[in-house]
Order: sequence, then structure tokens, then C-alpha cells
Amino acid sequence: MSMIAPPFTLDSATQKVRLAEDGWNSRDPEKVSQAYTLDSRWRNRAEFTGGRAEIVAFLTRKWAKELDYRLIKELWAFNDNRIAVRYAYEWHDDSGNWFRSYGNENWEYDAAGLMQRRFACINDLPIKEADRKFHWPLGRRPDDHPGLSDLGL
Repeated sequence: MSMIAPPFTLDSATQKVRLAEDGWNSRDPEKVSQAYTLDSRWRNRAEFTGGRAEIVAFLTRKWAKELDYRLIKELWAFNDNRIAVRYAYEWHDDSGNWFRSYGNENWEYDAAGLMQRRFACINDLPIKEADRKFHWPLGRRPDDHPGLSDLGL
């Protein structure tokens, strides 16, 4: 499989966003880390991460806390080597409290198509389990499942 690399078009940016969503929905930190440069720099909320080893550690902690995680990403904007997305994900904690987390990310890619910088802003909204909107088996979101705009999010 060839890597989708900049400069991005609408089609390639849209594909890149879906591939990122699919990777994160795998909840496999090692797999996800391969989409980033060896020295990738992140800001996720108030946490700063540098490099694949720290990415793996961060994602391992994240998915140990955010149970039954399901994510939808949507392209917001793009240019030569940058993509902006908005997203929402649903999860629950170990006490059964459900949340929908909303956010925006800014991504910057190297020439090979690996993400070298990621800046994420996220807000958590407590929800009732009955108010969940993301109902698919854990893993990749099915192609026929509505996206964020379709769900009014």
C-alpha cells in the first residue's frame, strides 16, 4: 500500500482523514504510531508528546481509560501538507459513565506522508448511554454509518 503524501487534494485529504479514523478505531497503539514520524510532536489537551515511543505510551493510557472508544473524524480544511479535522468520539469510564468528546486537530505531514505535528483541542460532554449516537461493533466505522454532519454533530 502506498502512503498518501502531500501535496493534498480534496480526495487525498479525505482519504487521509478516513485512514486516521480507522487507525484510531483499531485502538492499537503500535499500529497507530506507524502513521507518525519517529520524532512526531503532539499537543493533546495539556499533554505534550514527542516521538513514537511516547505516542504508544499515551495511546495505551488513553484507551485503558476511555473504554468502548468509537471515533468519527471529518475533514475541515487542507492545503499543501496540512489537514484540519473536527471529530467526536464516544466512550465510557470504568464506572460506566458515558462521554462524547468533541475536538479539532491540526495536522502537518512530511514529504513521505507521515504526520510530523499534531495539535488537538478536546472537550468532554457527559452523556447518558441512551444518548449515544455511535453504534457499531468495536473497530472500523462501517461505510454506511452516518458521519458527523449527518448526525448533526
